[in-house]
Formats: sequence, structure tokens, C-alpha cells
Amino acid sequence: MRFSNTEGPVWPEDHYCLPPLHRWNLDGVLALIDQKKYFALHAPRQTGKPTCLSRLWPF
Repeated sequence: MRFSNTEGPVWPEDHYCLPPLHRWNLDGVLALIDQKKYFALHAPRQTGKPTCLSRLWPF
């Protein structure tokens, strides 16, 4: 059974969530990473910033 999570990492098998990278321009972010450029991830509290960054790791 899944439930809402308001603290800590979100695990899709345990928590209700949207796909983490769905709202990002993933091609643009990956291009910046390939070019070894800096970028800022700016968003309000509890919007999934660490979760999104953790999902970028396999790329």
C-alpha cells in the first residue's frame, strides 16, 4: 500500500508521486552536464529537488 510522504526521499513503490524528471527539460539539463557547465536547481520547499537530482545519476 502506498502513502503520501512529506519528508525524506520518495520511493515510488512506497509513496504517491509524479515522475521526478517529468517537469524538467531533461535534454537541456543533460546538455549542460555534458558541457561541464553549472546550473541552479531552484524550486520551493518539498517539490522534489533532491529526488530529481538522485534520478539524474544513472544518466
